[in-house]
Amino acid sequence: MTEKKILLIEDNTDITEIISTVLADDGYKVSAITEADDIVQTVLDTGPDLIITDYILEGINGGEYCSAIKRDARTAHLPVIILSGYGKVLESLGDYGADQIMDKPFNNDDLSATVAQLLASSKKEDQMNDR
Repeated sequence: MTEKKILLIEDNTDITEIISTVLADDGYKVSAITEADDIVQTVLDTGPDLIITDYILEGINGGEYCSAIKRDARTAHLPVIILSGYGKVLESLGDYGADQIMDKPFNNDDLSATVAQLLASSKKEDQMNDR
């Protein structure tokens, strides 16, 4: 089985470190960035299996990143998790096509389980599409 890659978009270094450690301990390869000029190109260049983005970022919100990823046919299939300290507000504004919205602070075990679940679902969809 190949190592799954996760792209993390987070501008808080402490949270980046926590998430990277938790997911690396789960056997994932994590690439972390704080922003992207062209998120779709960044996703294509890094080739992740799943994307996690904070909602409140410098200059842009993670929902806009998610929306751009989900609108592009080359990246729309990738699961996206949005992390937000304002999850209930975010859900009322629209989910931007996110596969999951998780509240901050989050439980590390819940994050691990959500990532595993979305990757498993994504793999099943890929297998169905290969038929």
